[in-house]
Amino acid sequence: MAGKESEYDGVLDSDLVSVYSLKLQDQTTHLSTTANGAAGGLEITCFSELVDDATFHFQIICFPKQIYAWIGCNSTKFGDLYAAASTRPSNTVGVTSILGGSSDNTGSGIARRLVLKTGLNIVLACSIPKNSPMLEANAEKKLMEKLISLGYKQPR
Repeated sequence: MAGKESEYDGVLDSDLVSVYSLKLQDQTTHLSTTANGAAGGLEITCFSELVDDATFHFQIICFPKQIYAWIGCNSTKFGDLYAAASTRPSNTVGVTSILGGSSDNTGSGIARRLVLKTGLNIVLACSIPKNSPMLEANAEKKLMEKLISLGYKQPR
């Protein structure tokens, strides 16, 4: 892998990567890497899904107590950036817009629900068109399915 460029330029650092796999299933590409101890068990997952004539692109970076996720809909634009975390003592979820947008945009709702479902802090970049509740629901469903398969679901 040293010296080779991938379609995910900048995502992989050959000094940190210990596992690299690329699978092609139907129209879904999965790229998973796990970095060694220097990054504290960092896991990066990239994949795309075709749902109801919309192509969703995802990147998930799992830190020890936090998840960064990016969702792109029919494009690779970064979109708005939100941070969400559980608040104490009431265990409600606080969400703030870091870049672009405001707290009532599409990504803020997804970030809030991800905190409730995973119990972890969430940083979410989202470029789903506004006023598209079906796109939002489909993107959140696919993201949550992947997080569950990676083992990030809060026990009840």
